[in-house]
Amino acid sequence: MKYQIELFLLALSFFSRIPVPASTPYSAERMNQAGRYFALVGMLLGLLCALVFYVASLLLPLNIALFVMMAWSLLLTGAFHEDGLTDMADGIGGGMSVEKRLSIMKDSRIGTYGASALIMALLGKFLLLNEMAAEPQFWLLIVIGYTLSRAVAASLIYDMPYVSDSDASKSKPLAERQSTQELAILLLSGLLPCLLLPLSTTLLIVGVLVLFRYGFKHWLLKRIGGFTGDCLGAAQQLAELLIYLLLIALGAHSL
Repeated sequence: MKYQIELFLLALSFFSRIPVPASTPYSAERMNQAGRYFALVGMLLGLLCALVFYVASLLLPLNIALFVMMAWSLLLTGAFHEDGLTDMADGIGGGMSVEKRLSIMKDSRIGTYGASALIMALLGKFLLLNEMAAEPQFWLLIVIGYTLSRAVAASLIYDMPYVSDSDASKSKPLAERQSTQELAILLLSGLLPCLLLPLSTTLLIVGVLVLFRYGFKHWLLKRIGGFTGDCLGAAQQLAELLIYLLLIALGAHSL
């Protein structure tokens, strides 16, 4: 149990700015094993964001409370996933070869592709969440988005090669391998919040996310031959937006 707690704390320290004990052990092997808890980290972040939203909504209009929540989310994660989306958009959008794309991804400067992707992602998230903000179960929708999107993104580690140079990558240290057992834990924990949804809704969302994962995986393989940490961040952002879009299409008020 102590070892599992240490793995969770390692995952928490990697994906958030939440302090963990300085004594938490780290090794490349532990980092790989910590990937099983990436979805649970998302669940914790989602709950914290939902809490901030509801406190803010007691004093502010819903759209302003939502803005406060999104700002809080960026502070919690250090804009970790948003940075990945930005870098991937710049790299794949601006590079004409695999080597150039990977090189651009490691550049801390933001280009037109990255800026456009970041603006659209944040604006899209605000609009989609604002559409659902008045729903009584809004907290659950946030938690589902945060949890399930991280499960989808982290699952790409299982069957894709890691193509970035870990010595130069901004996203090191990164889990680069995933066993079948770790994948199972990741996916099962990612689906936990969905137990509070109707089964038909869960099956539809999962089905669409499976198609998204398949398409995104093969697109990455074609463009760069595998994944980088930035690609996982981009996958999380896109999956989260897709989840919210599906929830609205299915009628969040009727879930």
